[in-house]
Amino acid sequence: MALAQLPDATGHFGKFGGMFVPETLMAPLQELTVAYDEARRDPAFQAQLDDLLHNYVGRPTPLYLAERWTEKLGGAKIYLKREDLLHTGAHKINNALGQILLAKRLGKTRIIAETGAGQHGVATATVCARFGMECVVYMGAVDMERQALNVARMRLMGAEVRAVTAGQATLKEAVNEAMRDWVATVDHTHYILGSALGSHPFPMMVRDFHRVIGVEARQQVLEKEGRLPDLLVACVGGGSNAMGLFHPFLNDESVRMVGVEAGGLGILPEKHAARFQGGKLGVLQGTKTWLLANDDGQIELTHSVSAGLDYAAVGPEHAYLQDIGRVEYTYATDDDALAAFKELAHTEGILPALESAHAMAYISKIAGSLPKSDIIIANLSGRGDKDVEQAAKYLL
Repeated sequence: MALAQLPDATGHFGKFGGMFVPETLMAPLQELTVAYDEARRDPAFQAQLDDLLHNYVGRPTPLYLAERWTEKLGGAKIYLKREDLLHTGAHKINNALGQILLAKRLGKTRIIAETGAGQHGVATATVCARFGMECVVYMGAVDMERQALNVARMRLMGAEVRAVTAGQATLKEAVNEAMRDWVATVDHTHYILGSALGSHPFPMMVRDFHRVIGVEARQQVLEKEGRLPDLLVACVGGGSNAMGLFHPFLNDESVRMVGVEAGGLGILPEKHAARFQGGKLGVLQGTKTWLLANDDGQIELTHSVSAGLDYAAVGPEHAYLQDIGRVEYTYATDDDALAAFKELAHTEGILPALESAHAMAYISKIAGSLPKSDIIIANLSGRGDKDVEQAAKYLL
């Protein structure tokens, strides 16, 4: 099966993916799978989504040549895919919009979501306000403190933000609480999962709603340069922004792809969230994938300065692409990301989200060693307004 055609009918990307959920959720997930399959083949559904993406969200986003940054680094030409310019400030709105249209199609009246950095929560609250639906967002108490601006934005749009204090009180625990809610309320509630994670059909569905990033970038770079890029770079938490950029290029063997995980304070137990650095195969929150666990199989604590990358597992399609060697995965530490945050602000007048800054950190390290004829496209997946207070503690 061609890479771009995965997953298979059972939701597997090779040995990764699948449906590992309580029996209560099997029927709604199968219903969602059928509904999504019908919707993506329905021209009216796609027309409504395209119209909203253009007129409400602001697509297409620009492919911006970072001239001063390119000149400073002295190597490959760097283009930024400006998802930070979308309504709500990040790529997350692409998926939230697609899923709420599906929820309406299924007759659901209530929406739940989880969020780490808050951008998915804001996107979900936004589309719920737009369509008049009840909205509950689960968020770790630690993340609520470091992303207070986004908590206020969600509440202003009418969402109820529920603090999760269990465990590490970050993204993993927020997902746990959202899944508990969904099990109890599945008859009238749709769970807008925020990344390419979880049980089938979510990894496929979230990826598909974000493919617009790569589809646009491909067309734009061909118009600007007359050829495909040499390198694509994106940060990887769960992996939705990266899959959105990478997927339309998977069958182009000349295009190298690099995903950048959160190296935190270094690759030491419980000090990072780089699943491909010492992780292992396991099952977490509905899917079989690569994750951070100890020798007893217990999920390890994670750390990242960026709330959106602070998660113990990676999306199953990323695990598969790493397994077959199609995508390379590396990491950037907190210090790397903060330095890149400042560098992009100084050279281009752009504040990247701390998540996106991990991808920028990799480019900052390698662009100068590449030929000037090479072309890099980096996904600037979100803007850094939400992170200014956090970054200022370290940088100002």
